[in-house]
Amino acid sequence: MKKSPGLLYLSREDVAAVGPSMAEIIAALEAMFKEKGRGRVEMPPKPGIHPRPDAFIHAMPAYIPSMGAAGLKWVSGYPQNQKKGLPYIHGLIILNDPATGAPVCVMDGTWVTAQRTGAATALAAKYLARPDSESAGILACGVQGRSNLEALSVAFRLRRVKAYDVRPETAKRFAREMGLRLGLEIETVKRPEDAVRGLDLVVTSGPILKKPTPVIEPGWLAPGAFASPVDFDSYWTPAALRQIDLLATDDHAQFGYYKEAGYFQKTPRPYADLGELAAGLKKGRRNHEERTMSVNLGLALEDMATAPLVLRRALQRGAGIRLPL
Repeated sequence: MKKSPGLLYLSREDVAAVGPSMAEIIAALEAMFKEKGRGRVEMPPKPGIHPRPDAFIHAMPAYIPSMGAAGLKWVSGYPQNQKKGLPYIHGLIILNDPATGAPVCVMDGTWVTAQRTGAATALAAKYLARPDSESAGILACGVQGRSNLEALSVAFRLRRVKAYDVRPETAKRFAREMGLRLGLEIETVKRPEDAVRGLDLVVTSGPILKKPTPVIEPGWLAPGAFASPVDFDSYWTPAALRQIDLLATDDHAQFGYYKEAGYFQKTPRPYADLGELAAGLKKGRRNHEERTMSVNLGLALEDMATAPLVLRRALQRGAGIRLPL
């Protein structure tokens, strides 16, 4: 019997050091969603356990034949971690050889989760936002706020950014660090409303809550604007959601799964998913005045489109540690 080469372990530092650019991740996700729209991928709705209120630990398997990508992400989200000085999200990604099923790599999933989530927002905005969008509002300035702003800055020529966080010092640090990194002038604001009104692109990226206390009211999101609620409907009142003219998601089945689990109880059903938009099966924005939104739930397919890029670069650069099986 041929001896297995074992598997490659990539730490969080390894992944961040060899990770692909945001533009490459956006392109990989677009290719994947086109495959999804044509029914050429496999991804069951993610099962999970919930050891604490509003906390989750999910198993996220997926297979993309055209990319030779198969595997699973085991990811947790604990809102109370922030009070303990710990990350909200922890995760591991396992990649398997589709031909033999053998595990070939285990990598930290935190960087991949952040980057592919931002990339999914930018991809949704490609189909749903106005092409001339140049201003953005970020509500909640943590890891996801950073990756979403980075992705939007790749996809659009941003000239104006406003940032809000319940912790003003977090917003100030975000504005300082992301402004320097992206070459943008970022204004911090004291009210959520000020990070929504009059802006072309709006991202809310706080903790995901089953029973949220939303603050975004109807009339705040401008006609012609696009929104990405990375935190599900935690920031958006039902009346504000009903004002959305075109509501999409990244996956219909997972939206239904979450609705049955108690989320999105007052959120309208999406008319399209990103696979249908990317494959040209359904039309995106129809006119300049529509308010549009994509409720991206976070898909295992996005991880499986991104993680092989990380593995390829790690192998090229000799990163990581080989572990015996």
